[in-house]
Amino acid sequence: MSNEAEQAAQRKANLDEIVRAGAAPYPHRFDRTASVTAIVEAHGSKTGEVLEGERPEVTTAGRILGLRTFGKANFIVLDDGHERVQVYVRADSVSAQDFAVFTRLDVGDYIGVTGRVFRTKTKELTIWASALTFLVKCLLPLPEKWHGLADVEIRYRQRYLDLIVNPESRRVFEVRARAVAAIRAFLNRRGFLEVETPMMQPMAGGALARPFITHHNALDIDLYLRIAPELYLKRLTVGGFERVYEINRNFRNEGISTGHNPEFTMLEFYEAYVDYDHLMRMTEAMLAEVAHEAIGTLEAPFGDHVISFASPFRRLSLRHAAAEAAAVKLDRVVTADDLRDRARAAEVARALGVEVESAHGAGRIAAALFEVLWEDRLVQPTFVFDFPTEVSPLSKQKAGDPDTVERFELYAGGFEVANGFSELNDPAEQRRRFEAQLRDRAAGDAEAHAMDEDYLRALEYGLPPTGGEGIGIDRLVMLLTNSRSIRDVILFPLMKPRVGAPD
Repeated sequence: MSNEAEQAAQRKANLDEIVRAGAAPYPHRFDRTASVTAIVEAHGSKTGEVLEGERPEVTTAGRILGLRTFGKANFIVLDDGHERVQVYVRADSVSAQDFAVFTRLDVGDYIGVTGRVFRTKTKELTIWASALTFLVKCLLPLPEKWHGLADVEIRYRQRYLDLIVNPESRRVFEVRARAVAAIRAFLNRRGFLEVETPMMQPMAGGALARPFITHHNALDIDLYLRIAPELYLKRLTVGGFERVYEINRNFRNEGISTGHNPEFTMLEFYEAYVDYDHLMRMTEAMLAEVAHEAIGTLEAPFGDHVISFASPFRRLSLRHAAAEAAAVKLDRVVTADDLRDRARAAEVARALGVEVESAHGAGRIAAALFEVLWEDRLVQPTFVFDFPTEVSPLSKQKAGDPDTVERFELYAGGFEVANGFSELNDPAEQRRRFEAQLRDRAAGDAEAHAMDEDYLRALEYGLPPTGGEGIGIDRLVMLLTNSRSIRDVILFPLMKPRVGAPD
């Protein structure tokens, strides 16, 4: 029998003894007068003399994260996920049944405690127990070093265990909750309406990505888990919702990495009568407010850097920046105009070892060069703007420049965080873009956009000048919490099953 199995067997035996002592193994409720956190907040700053005068009585509950026995003096460390308090247990201060229960407690068990708050001779804030209530047995042992679970595989697969033993993991998800709440507050104050759009769609649209496919039996049709809510949100703008947003789950049937999970959370918002420049300024204001509300500062440590969310953010023109970096790498002149010409752009890419496929035009090559040359260098928030039309099928072209669209991506920490643009609202031009995507799909591009006739019909009813943007919630939280993997900020990330394991 393994050590863990032996401990589990002993814990089960302890539970049997607790039941024999007269305690319910799984009581239905326990009424607290205060949480452990509330007790620490109310009495943590008081001296022993003050507490002796007040003699505050409390009833609280939590998980046991420490047990120490010194003959007549016994101590429990009780935790509620935020704060901890010590509990002092004496055989002559609790009932015989309660003390019998105490002798069979294990680290990880939940108990309720009633008693008065005081300070020990070592000035430790403590509850002198007058009653103990058994609440539930932890039947499996916590990691020996319960204050630090280092095995990342276990942390991701058994998030409940990670949250028990790693306070930092809990903090990450509390920051995430505050960030999402701050985003909602920011947009709601500005008159945006939060909506919900379909997660199962008859065609995968709004992004260039490979979808998950499912089947509806009653209708006998294939459906796609959404890769983006964009086309539905813009339909709502056509319908008269001038400011609309959704915090949504998206699903993309692609690879898994430190920056990618097949299921992820995005904010998408659309505002009528504005363009991409307005969105960039609005994003600066939003992220500054979110950082302040989520972590209390505009500066967030991230690896060896400190990322500042103070505006203004740096701005880089995609082709000019790619040409500049290529020129430095190759030690020769490379211009933005070179990256508009397919042959010259391909020659620059080959010289830099960047793979070029025959179907790639100058725009796609320029975008690939930028990613290779710049992406991991963009640690501080940076707007990369004016993308090639070829890689932006839903964005509006710049006036007088058919090869360029009014689009930006926001980078920080070395990866993309947001994508926004002035929305293409010319139905004839949108049809031409979709047709170009269909040609790419026929040439083997599985991520090319499908033709969406209903969306084109919606555009024919009139989409006013509109700016739209998507912000990756998971990646934003990575920046705010100094998390190097997207799995650290998703409570239950997708994991490859272990061979022979129950999960």
